[in-house]
Amino acid sequence: MFKRSIQLLLFVCLVMGALWAADNPFVGKWKLNPSRSKLTDVMKVASVGANKYAFNLGGGSSETIVADGTDQPGLAGTTLSVTVEGPSTWKVVRRKNGRMLLTATWNLSKDGNTLSDDFTGIETNGSTSNVKYVYKRTAGESGFAGTWESTSEQVNFVYEIEIRTYEEDGLSIIDHTAEVTQNSKFDGKDYPNMGANARPGSASSLRRVNEHALEMTDKTNGKIRDTRRLELSADLKTLTMTVQGAPNIYVFERQ
Repeated sequence: MFKRSIQLLLFVCLVMGALWAADNPFVGKWKLNPSRSKLTDVMKVASVGANKYAFNLGGGSSETIVADGTDQPGLAGTTLSVTVEGPSTWKVVRRKNGRMLLTATWNLSKDGNTLSDDFTGIETNGSTSNVKYVYKRTAGESGFAGTWESTSEQVNFVYEIEIRTYEEDGLSIIDHTAEVTQNSKFDGKDYPNMGANARPGSASSLRRVNEHALEMTDKTNGKIRDTRRLELSADLKTLTMTVQGAPNIYVFERQ
């Protein structure tokens, strides 16, 4: 009798898991609507010696390099180079395994309080996406060294994600372009991020807020990097991802 009860309980759990997977409203392919999204970006540049700088370009970790135009070790197996093209112009390039991932031209205003960033990302297939950021100085007094914040609304890149079920009670959030997959269950545990470009030591956890809202916490080496809220519209056709802190607001439409 006891054995039969256990078998019945396992069967019910499997059925409920299958039903949850089949009916989960988050599952699907989602494409960013740039006109409804808002990006807030903060970067920090600190002078640490003669022509040497520590760059924190997001993600909580810094890269220290000499601004001499050479490729130098950066985060996540990439290289970073900064070329001083003039007193108010820098060129920034990131590569991985010799392939260019991004290029950006930074220009300072005459008063030194505004930084314009003409940023171009380059995908593996050679396609490019461009964002023109305008940063305002929030700390520091002169030159590129300082803290910069942008609320640029000139978003003109393609960004798609796919959400699938993960085992019986979890979700996979897949960014095919970035080649990063986040698998998480609703058990409060951290699950390592996967994929060719996953940040070393990165992990994510999920919790349910309500039927149409989730919260994902991203960590690097056990330290919280950011928290994201994913919320579905009433008609289940729109997914809004809000990165707390900045915040960045990404509005996706179901495909």
